[in-house]
Amino acid sequence: MPGENLSRDEARERAALLSVDAYEVALDVRSAVGTAQNPPKRGDGDAAGDDVQPTFRSVTTIRFRCAEPGAGSFADLIAPSVTAVSLNGRDLDPADVFDGSRITLEDLASENELVVDAQCAYSRTGEGLHRFVDPEDGEVYLYTQYEPADSRRVFANFEQPDLKAPFRFEVTAPDGWGVWSNGAGEQVDSVWRFAETKPISTYITAVVAGPYHYVTDSYTRILDDGGTLEIPLGAMCRRSLARYFDTDDVFLITKQGLDFFHDHFGYPYPFGKYDQAFVPEYNLGAMENPGCVTFREEYIYRGRVTEAAYERRANTILHEMAHMWFGDLVTMRWWDDLWLKESFADFMGAFSLVEATRWTDGWITFANNRKSWAYRADQLPSTHPITADIRDLQDAKLNFDGITYAKGASVLKQLVAYVGQDAFLEGARRYFKRHAYGNTRLGDLLSVLEETSGRDMATWSRAWLQTAGVASLTPQVLLGEDGRVAELAVVQEAPESHPTLRPHRVRVGLYRRADLEGVEPGALVRYASAETDVEGARSVVAELAGAEAPELVLVNDDDLTYCKTRFDETSLDTLRAGLGDVMEPLPRALCWSALWNLTRDALLPAREFVSLALRFAGRESDIGVLQMVHAWARSAVAHYAAPEWREEGGRLLAQGALRELRLAAPGSQRQLAWARFYASVAADKADLEVLQGLLDGTATVEGLEVDQELRWTFLEPLAVHGAADESALAAELGRDATASGKRHQVRCLAARPSAQVKAEAWESVVGSDELSNALVEAVIAGFSQPSQRELLAPYTERYFEVISRIWEERSIQIGMHVVRGFFPGLQGAPALDAADAWLAAHEDAPPALRRLVLEARDDLARALRGQRADAEAAAATAVVAG
Repeated sequence: MPGENLSRDEARERAALLSVDAYEVALDVRSAVGTAQNPPKRGDGDAAGDDVQPTFRSVTTIRFRCAEPGAGSFADLIAPSVTAVSLNGRDLDPADVFDGSRITLEDLASENELVVDAQCAYSRTGEGLHRFVDPEDGEVYLYTQYEPADSRRVFANFEQPDLKAPFRFEVTAPDGWGVWSNGAGEQVDSVWRFAETKPISTYITAVVAGPYHYVTDSYTRILDDGGTLEIPLGAMCRRSLARYFDTDDVFLITKQGLDFFHDHFGYPYPFGKYDQAFVPEYNLGAMENPGCVTFREEYIYRGRVTEAAYERRANTILHEMAHMWFGDLVTMRWWDDLWLKESFADFMGAFSLVEATRWTDGWITFANNRKSWAYRADQLPSTHPITADIRDLQDAKLNFDGITYAKGASVLKQLVAYVGQDAFLEGARRYFKRHAYGNTRLGDLLSVLEETSGRDMATWSRAWLQTAGVASLTPQVLLGEDGRVAELAVVQEAPESHPTLRPHRVRVGLYRRADLEGVEPGALVRYASAETDVEGARSVVAELAGAEAPELVLVNDDDLTYCKTRFDETSLDTLRAGLGDVMEPLPRALCWSALWNLTRDALLPAREFVSLALRFAGRESDIGVLQMVHAWARSAVAHYAAPEWREEGGRLLAQGALRELRLAAPGSQRQLAWARFYASVAADKADLEVLQGLLDGTATVEGLEVDQELRWTFLEPLAVHGAADESALAAELGRDATASGKRHQVRCLAARPSAQVKAEAWESVVGSDELSNALVEAVIAGFSQPSQRELLAPYTERYFEVISRIWEERSIQIGMHVVRGFFPGLQGAPALDAADAWLAAHEDAPPALRRLVLEARDDLARALRGQRADAEAAAATAVVAG
């Protein structure tokens, strides 16, 4: 719709004109379950088949002031219809003032009251008020998800983060339901009324409603002033998931997080209660609605998972909790400064995880996983400064990316090293007290950090926050005649496209094999290190002169800065021969990450990375790092290896995975990780027979419990390679007639190697909007299989024919799924040519759509460079061998 994509300029103009005093929102969601004459049907996890009214009633009263009486503005609302609009007691004709996304407001007074009575639509895309039918019991569940601008799908408002106001919600719900919102609620008959909130932004308001399984607890803390803080805690999920819901662990992490943030932030949790809702078909990991945080229900584990999964959930819980201060209490003025909430939450999530929970090695996961996301995003043509140029809401939606989250968090880790932890936390405390319930920009935070640290934050900001790109740090070691280090320097290089050389605070570590008491013989241990500032193109680390000659130099030891770590030839040879000998898990994880970056940059042949994984992944002690190496090795074969070696590479990975699966301790996490990896690379008849045997019980691996989730894991490769047909998948769904089971089945159905299957899968997403967001994701995930390149070739042309229409007709969330998920990246050079042709012919396409295509095109071009490098290395090896 013309007015749906709010621009930054429009938001600034409206914020200068209006101030909002209060919202009262009344929703009637009884239509979600139909009527006695028209009961809901049991669904399949997708609301499309239900016989219910598609809309609910939404009545909003907004009291606001206008700085220029007589001026005009607009309110936001995306709804099928508006029944009535009243402004300051004057009835306005909805046909005249409502265009489908905006309500025109003219001749405003200094003080105003707007009342809007609308029929709003239930969502099946995870945007607005999402409605889900549980296939197990037919129960209906609702929840809201608004970021960045979808509260206007539920109630009329001024949809921008800097027009904060207190909210009162009232929800009329079906009998037997529970309803939750940001404030504490009281139920009178079928009406739930909620306490007024503190001033908050529209995008973090929330409503959760349905027959949820709800568990309570409480948190108590004695405050510095001697008072007592009592926070009621709640956690909820669908009833059919209750048997899997480990609320004791959820509440443990919650309480540990509340202790940590109260210890360090100096500002008591400001939003009363703390509910956490785990909801179905969620588009995000979680959302920081104050007092009513929402999470994707996949964080409730139906089967056995590794400790890395529990760590990931704990990190997400703490990330959202950090938002209560960074984002909810103090909010960015516009989406340019999205980092003021997301970067801080990402950093504080990892920081609190390490300091307050059982995952004391959480920085390893951060270095190996989160930063990998950042490195990829920062090398795309769409890379941007952490403080981005966000022109409109479509820009904002796409900037929830690896730059804003993981690079921003990495830079904050560098900032803590730069100013010191005490100065950083004191700056945060002053920031909260100075700007509570307000909106801020970059300078507001920098000013308090400058106060507390005495550092020049403007220079630091220009280098780290206001420029894009990632630099590489490479050691240069000169040895003297005595065999010791005569000079060690760090060389910094930046790409031509983003040539900024930044100041880095790093620890440079020297490693060698040493015969030390208590150390495994042959282990690579750090025997010397120095923390130093790296500035400009070359920096000498004077403190390491005279040290014994190193076998390995790690220029970003302890992972203090954000950079691509490179190696000198001696170090690289050491890793080729003994990566698994690096004794400590963090430097070993940093080495794995650096080697993967070399592979992506076509500086290390893909088959060499695969060889390293086959030789050393079995010795990896950190389960999260192991699973990341598995993912990288699989990607190396599928995308970066020379085409003629892919089959051999996949076979080698499957052989290695089966070997490690059989060697792993029975019942261990490592065994589970290797079982999942084995399934992901199995392709030969013999491997598929092993998987089938594990499914039907004719084969066993001691200690390996093949639960329902692992059954789907084993079934997918059987479907991909034609060894499991539609009837087999239907039978499995009969065993697992749940929402999760349906998603698994849909993914496996779309993965089968048949032209008809691909055509039906394509049509179900591209030709129809009947599927929910979760099933759209499942179809797309199954559709593109690396082993089916020829089968998928016809969809290259079809993809570029439909993406403009999809972007125009579908919600932005579904548009993103389709444009990213169906991009023909497996088709090599023909797809690259087709992408270039589309980009050349569509220079006037929406910038957000062009960005998605540019990003996918760049990933493909990078993969092709890797394939060429791998082929050239193989050819050179063959020549030498000949």
